[in-house]
Amino acid sequence: MTLKLKKLTLAFVMLLTLQLTFSQSFTHEVGIIAGPVAYQSDFGERYDFETNSGNIGFGIGLVYYMNFEYLTNYYSYSRRNYFTNHFKVRAEISWNKTKLNHYGKWVDPDRTSISAEKLRAHSGESQNFDIGAQLEYYPLTTRALSRGGDKFAPFLSLGVHYVSFNPDVETTYGDQNPNDPNNFYPQWEPGSVDAQNGSTWSVVGSLGVRYNYSPISNFMVDLRIQSFFDDRTDGLDHQLNSNKTNDWLVWLNVGYIFMFD
Repeated sequence: MTLKLKKLTLAFVMLLTLQLTFSQSFTHEVGIIAGPVAYQSDFGERYDFETNSGNIGFGIGLVYYMNFEYLTNYYSYSRRNYFTNHFKVRAEISWNKTKLNHYGKWVDPDRTSISAEKLRAHSGESQNFDIGAQLEYYPLTTRALSRGGDKFAPFLSLGVHYVSFNPDVETTYGDQNPNDPNNFYPQWEPGSVDAQNGSTWSVVGSLGVRYNYSPISNFMVDLRIQSFFDDRTDGLDHQLNSNKTNDWLVWLNVGYIFMFD
């Protein structure tokens, strides 16, 4: 896992270096984001409020933006170009971690079966390291925001992230061996509990708004949905009929963005 993190970090640094070197026609922004993560996985009961509110973690990230302020300032054709006035390119490296437990009717205290005991004893942890890019769309012009004109600028974004995941599995049932399938829910297929490291791709979409704090800095609030192309990021793929989707998460982050030429 450590080697993967180093490789992903190096790739991100090289990406920024190349963009800064070969994009003198653009302006640049850097920032930091952080906030709570609601992990939607095979832990707990689908559509259960306690599951959604209980499996909450934390995420933090570094972001880099390339926008087209230079072009719109110095070239008249760019002032009339819709793309240069309404889009930013965003690169990101981020990390999130969530402690996971089972919630819902199947683990209610009044259930005294061995199956319920095994579910209550089972816990896990998701830990993901992301690197990727998104295209952000601003219905209002980005020029007014960067010049200190508009106080608020809503945006939508869509992109793809590469994810290196490192889940963890624990149980307090029996001999507490997380590698023994007899310590887990008996109706799961063999191999459902698997805490091996891995990697996958994901689609990221978000809705957010920027607040123009000063001519060179913005505050940002961003609500993100990230859908993984793998169902093992939480260390559990129980393969029952109720398992209809891969793992995904909701991340509400706040950020500070600094702009420079």
